[in-house]
Amino acid sequence: MTETSVSDRRKGASALEKGHPAAPDSIAPVPDAGSAMGGPSFADEGAPDGASGAAEPGAGVEGAEAIRPDGAKDAGAAAAPAEPVGDALEVPGEDGAGERFFTVGAEAVGLRLDVAVSRALEVSRAQVKKWIEAGRVTVDGRAARPAERLSGGEAIRVRPPAPRPARPRPNALSLRIVYEDAVLAVVDKPPGMSVHPSPGHDDDTLVNALLYHLKALSGIGGELRPGIVHRLDKDTSGLLVVAKTDRAHLALAAQLQARTMKRTYTAVVCGVPAEEVGLIDLPIGRHPVDRKRMAVVPNGRPARTRYRVVRRFRRHSIVEASLETGRTHQIRVHFAAIGHPLVGDPVYGRCRFGAMSRQALHATRLGFRHPETGAWLEFTSPLPPDLTALIDALSKNEA
Repeated sequence: MTETSVSDRRKGASALEKGHPAAPDSIAPVPDAGSAMGGPSFADEGAPDGASGAAEPGAGVEGAEAIRPDGAKDAGAAAAPAEPVGDALEVPGEDGAGERFFTVGAEAVGLRLDVAVSRALEVSRAQVKKWIEAGRVTVDGRAARPAERLSGGEAIRVRPPAPRPARPRPNALSLRIVYEDAVLAVVDKPPGMSVHPSPGHDDDTLVNALLYHLKALSGIGGELRPGIVHRLDKDTSGLLVVAKTDRAHLALAAQLQARTMKRTYTAVVCGVPAEEVGLIDLPIGRHPVDRKRMAVVPNGRPARTRYRVVRRFRRHSIVEASLETGRTHQIRVHFAAIGHPLVGDPVYGRCRFGAMSRQALHATRLGFRHPETGAWLEFTSPLPPDLTALIDALSKNEA
């Protein structure tokens, strides 16, 4: 088997290797996937995560590295941050908000301070400007101006104001707990469940269910995200690890940051990839026009997805995807970028089949070292009924 590598850093974002279509600088809605492959024409499903058309704020992440406290020599002591802009480390702040620390890397040289911080933390430039003017952003320990240009190597500290949300309520929701001990739990999230509360969506999330089922959760993620180490999109199903203590949270987040936590997904995509095994290596950032979406963009954050084709149909394929990074919507964006959007994805593709009403994506396997014993733990999750039904239908119609 050969491995196809898709990398704009090696190919100048101009083309994908071994016959894949050219990679766009940003992802527009993918052309009608069915008709392009000689199959039926599919319509865009519509707005993601609700009628507003906005992706779930802060929760749309396949295996996110969103909560990354400094690595610890003794599972708690902060190490000196040395990450480029775009990989900020988060630790509890003195006023209750998460403080972010990062060192300016080559990708941010020449940028304005407000632009660099906005990109690193994925918040609006206007909001960052207010923080800077309020003295909540420092450069090498000193106050700075929004328009200050960065030369590289500066140490940036950001102290966002503490949020003032109501504490989530426990909800007696059904929840499959795959594993639980004194410091962590592994849960199997159903599709359609948001990971944590967001504006206008205070109940029926995974956090609400965790508060009901578990006696304790870590507090590092803040009141809205107790225990949440990494996240999945609302309509992505599958495995998540949850921290019950701050010490466990720090250790698990360090594994995410070091990319030693293994996360494998099963997806059904439109079309048949040319190669059985491949690597998609394309940077991901906010869409330049639609800020509610992600896209492959030249100045995006590095993103790498490995995949192998598990089964081929006439016009669709089952793939297994493994994350080397954890960018927002990474798997969905990457497969759309190479011309194989996920079946049912309402945001990054126009490929529908049968009754599948969400992106056909499931977090199948999760592996990590236990934060206290060091033992390697690995868990698997069976495909949910809607994905099983989709594959059965493809087997009958495209055998």
